[in-house]
Amino acid sequence: MTVQSPTPFPLSARMSGDICFDRRELGLILGLYGRMVAAGEWRDYGISTQRDVAVFSVFRRTAEHPLYRIEKRPKLRTKQGLYAVIAMDGQVIRRGHDLGLVLKVLERKLIRTVD
Repeated sequence: MTVQSPTPFPLSARMSGDICFDRRELGLILGLYGRMVAAGEWRDYGISTQRDVAVFSVFRRTAEHPLYRIEKRPKLRTKQGLYAVIAMDGQVIRRGHDLGLVLKVLERKLIRTVD
């Protein structure tokens, strides 16, 4: 029987310098995601952290391009806004400093008329 030493965990995102969403931001995003899943609009998501951007991607199906990307770019904090919602074709739908207001553009897609 061979005993192996445990594999060390990689450095956490904060230690490596990657940008990531905090608890409050993820709460807002996942709240919207849950409502859209319940409405049958979205099915899957992915989170990516990099040195200059954090991205929350939303998918209708698992094996396709994301419908929307919610990005956090701290370098744009003083200019255009920290947060952005980007469509599948790369068009910036909304950009701003407040995540709640930026996400409202996606909530409008949830509102439908009832006959």
